[in-house]
Amino acid sequence: MSIVKGFDILGSGMSAQRTRLDTVSSNLANAGTTRTAEGGPYVRRVPIFSAVDEGDDGLGGVAVEGIEEDARPGPLVYDPGHPDARPDGYVAMPNVNVVEEMVDMMTAARSFEANVQAFQTLRDMVQQALTLGKG
Repeated sequence: MSIVKGFDILGSGMSAQRTRLDTVSSNLANAGTTRTAEGGPYVRRVPIFSAVDEGDDGLGGVAVEGIEEDARPGPLVYDPGHPDARPDGYVAMPNVNVVEEMVDMMTAARSFEANVQAFQTLRDMVQQALTLGKG
């Protein structure tokens, strides 16, 4: 594996986790949104990752295939005074679970940090190899 390929793999991991953090941020920001431009409550979004298989060694990075909507239904809350209440008094709420989003956020942040640490370690190895070559 070339050194450049190592940086590419780590960079793709950091980019994927940044997308995950962006998605979690959007979900948290819209956890109480009962009305969207499409109509109805906000629907939780989830990034879809896939492994990138490059070359004979089978090593590659990660790609974001897209961002999909979570098909789980959101809760119905009885609030007849709410502007988005149905005739029976129930309001369709977003299917965003704040605790689940916080766990996703912490996991993405830890994964991003691990990629940064590996990136720094690879960079240090390259610098040491260049130093050895001078002597």
